[in-house]
Amino acid sequence: MALEIPSEYGYVIITGVASIFLTTYLGIQVGGYRKKSGVNYPYMYATKEEAEKDRSKFIFNCYQRAHQNTLEILPPFLFTLTIGGLKHPIISSVAGGIWVLGRLVYAKAYQTGEPEKRTRGAFYYLGVLALWGTTISTSISLLKQ
Repeated sequence: MALEIPSEYGYVIITGVASIFLTTYLGIQVGGYRKKSGVNYPYMYATKEEAEKDRSKFIFNCYQRAHQNTLEILPPFLFTLTIGGLKHPIISSVAGGIWVLGRLVYAKAYQTGEPEKRTRGAFYYLGVLALWGTTISTSISLLKQ
């Protein structure tokens, strides 16, 4: 028996792939700035003392933190994108696109070395809220069957 998936679900898949591109891009940026700042492996961050003495090490920590934070919230994003997308593929894809764009703005603002600027990307929460809604809607529909 062939698996039948509505064509609109392709948008959900593309949105998920966009999040993979985002995290890969951020990871490449961290690697580049790691080299520039001289924060060697296996250390994830420069120490507080190093960051206070050397601005490039402080900025490296900003790059690393923006990437790490995005990775921390990626699993719930992908879960809600996938489950919400089962019933609401277009809404979920648009919400996911808002999340991806918001996380990119968040990271770029964080990477300026002024962490308070990261809130410029806080609009990604609009995507999160919409995905929670589509996921809850899908869940309720399944329970009513």
